[in-house]
Amino acid sequence: MPHSYILTIDLGTSGPKVALFTVEGQAIGSAFATTAYQLLPNGGAEQNPDDWWGAIRKAMQKLLAQQSIDKTRIEAISVTSQWSGTVAVDKHGKHLHPAIIWMDSRGAAQIDKITDGLIKVEGYALNKIIHWLRKTGGVPTKSGKDPIAHILYLKEHFPKIYEQTHLFLEPKDYLNYKLTGEFVSTYETMVLHWVTDNRDIENIHYSDKLLQLAGIDKEKLPRMKAASDIIGQLSTQAAADLDLPKGIWVIGGTPDVHSAAIGSGAIKNYQAHLYIGTSSWLGAFVPFKKTDIFHNMASLPSALPGKYLITNEQETAGECVNFLRDQIFFPDDVLQTKAPKDYYSLINQLAELSEEGSNGLVFTPWLFGERSPIEDHTIRGGFHNLSLQNNRNDMYRAVFEGVAYNSRWLLKYVEQIAGRTFDFVNFIGGGAQSDLWCQIQANVLDREIRQVADPILANSRGAAFLASIALNYLTIDDVDKQTKISNIYTPNQAHRSLHDTRFDEYQQIYKQNRKIHKRLNSSK
Repeated sequence: MPHSYILTIDLGTSGPKVALFTVEGQAIGSAFATTAYQLLPNGGAEQNPDDWWGAIRKAMQKLLAQQSIDKTRIEAISVTSQWSGTVAVDKHGKHLHPAIIWMDSRGAAQIDKITDGLIKVEGYALNKIIHWLRKTGGVPTKSGKDPIAHILYLKEHFPKIYEQTHLFLEPKDYLNYKLTGEFVSTYETMVLHWVTDNRDIENIHYSDKLLQLAGIDKEKLPRMKAASDIIGQLSTQAAADLDLPKGIWVIGGTPDVHSAAIGSGAIKNYQAHLYIGTSSWLGAFVPFKKTDIFHNMASLPSALPGKYLITNEQETAGECVNFLRDQIFFPDDVLQTKAPKDYYSLINQLAELSEEGSNGLVFTPWLFGERSPIEDHTIRGGFHNLSLQNNRNDMYRAVFEGVAYNSRWLLKYVEQIAGRTFDFVNFIGGGAQSDLWCQIQANVLDREIRQVADPILANSRGAAFLASIALNYLTIDDVDKQTKISNIYTPNQAHRSLHDTRFDEYQQIYKQNRKIHKRLNSSK
């Protein structure tokens, strides 16, 4: 009897990737289509949800054209997507406003209002922060980039849209509605709204007290299920749009942070993974709930039953590499310069020509503010110690190293929460395709780096594993056995002193410049 397939949809900031997997997690094929995002004054960042669906349709056409695929063997669809976004929809699922995505910080003022009080700790009213920390494991971030901030921003500045909104959905849940016609979210997805009581990981629910503190109407938030629960079947309309048989099972799915953690294969407690895509994070599963309010990270409910996941985020990582391409070396302007098709291969070659330490050049990757380990929406990045002796090779390598220094900054506090030093870190995402970046991470972090096979498919693979668990083809314990490691990179101790010193200076660059950046950017 032919094996069944799992179809995954991974909606990233730059576009959706659709992929087909066996139920054991082996990739059959994948295709990608691009979407744009719009940056607006005062920290706005939006996308058109119609563009998401249109791009998914294009990617599906590409996937189905790759090879002869028996579509009747597709047993389930599993969606993963960018996290911390907001789509306001009416009762018919029509979006009433562009999607406010994870980069958007316009709701910072609204967060200040709901967290204000007489006696404060780290800018939060003591009588309020106690409720948030005790029940959720965290607090609404002052950056204004959480969904709670998006919703409150709409409530204050677009009151008619707030009134007309039937539900505020995360991007994943909007796509699941498009697939099934069902309005539903998952427990771990709703965590960043900071209105769920997570004290009992087996009984996560909306808290009336937290909803009151936030000023959000409970009826405007979706019901919740587990990430591996089946939420419905592919509708007739969605089947026609995607050229698929109707009736395929659709599971709850999970945001990218959670699917990547599963797809990394590091699913045992106290095993770490590093993701570098547009953004970056360094996480680990742990058996307890714990919060580090000072560095904006916490262990929060994961997509796997009974497990917590240490979560954090570096705002711009791989996007810094794209910034060099699009704005400095190959801008699409009157000169009609075009980036070569093998751009990523080329920059790796150029960066490798630079010496360890980038000939003294230091890059800070805070191109759109930062979330972890410092929460600062006004900080900005740049090249430091730039001289006439530097060249573009140094600039490319400095970007690789700068992102690695931020990973080391994250590692420091993730290990503090975990209460132990990690022996190795599984590396996934587009950045993990670079052998050079793998070695740089090993040198800077002073940890063994394990390059996961097909690292760019980690999110999709994690989503596929969830579906296989939902359909009882796999158990959680099978996941790491089905995850292959391509290469292992060990730290070069000859560079230990260099990177220790450089990391200290990297942190000093932030401390010495944060007030300047606040003055320059606080009105934007």
